[in-house]
Amino acid sequence: MSTRAALALVIALAFAGSAVAAAPASAATVPYFGSMGGRHVVAPIVGIAATGTGDGYWEIGRDGGIFSFGDAHFFGSTGRLHLNAPIVHMVTTPDGKGYWMVANDGGVFSFGDAKFYGSTGGLRLVKPIVGIARTGDGHGYWLVASDGGVFSFGDAKFYGSTGNRHLGSPIVSITRTRSGTGYWMTEANGHVYAFGDAHNYGDAFAAHPASPVVAMISTATGHGYWLVSANGAVFTYGDAVFHGPARALALRAPISGVARFPDGNGYWLVGADGGIFTYGHV
Repeated sequence: MSTRAALALVIALAFAGSAVAAAPASAATVPYFGSMGGRHVVAPIVGIAATGTGDGYWEIGRDGGIFSFGDAHFFGSTGRLHLNAPIVHMVTTPDGKGYWMVANDGGVFSFGDAKFYGSTGGLRLVKPIVGIARTGDGHGYWLVASDGGVFSFGDAKFYGSTGNRHLGSPIVSITRTRSGTGYWMTEANGHVYAFGDAHNYGDAFAAHPASPVVAMISTATGHGYWLVSANGAVFTYGDAVFHGPARALALRAPISGVARFPDGNGYWLVGADGGIFTYGHV
């Protein structure tokens, strides 16, 4: 890396809280649009979602506060509401003109053109909800609990769960297949479970991750996925390409989420402090 490129990277880290992977001269890096890194956030950031264009993203706080960057529009939040339970995840509608967020009691909050199809907010859950994934057409969604119990709403169909299995560690994330007729779930120890038309391409369990896996996303083709751990380590399976981990950096806060660039050639990682780390080429 040239002295000028190295200086640019240092400046980006110091002022933006992001890391940009070195790119060949013919390619541009996955874009950085800003972050909450270095700013005061009332509650830790628990996730990130990208717009369909790849020209923006949202960060979401544990209190449901939404922070929009690039072409991501603000459609509302629960930041000023009194919640019965903290927000744990968010997912966008297919056209990016709305989003759902879910709390760990299963309460679902809809904004923009996202429609409410139901929730587990009024049910007595065995384990807390940890994630949400929408169907391909956006007319439904799945909620997953830390024991792997799956709850289907709208046109989301139930393809199976780990609710009746003994798990080595809690489920932390769910992501759907490209067809929407299946989904994957991952445990904090990196073990992956596949249901419906989801194919198991491997998992990080045997690698004994140094810190817990916190998020999972599928590739654009649906023939692979990335697992991300709290220390920024990225694990790739199937046709998922490794673009770089954040664990070589001195993180100010653990990684809490990941979002894929639309074409699958890169991704953003977000820290609990709102710092954004960008990897890959577009």
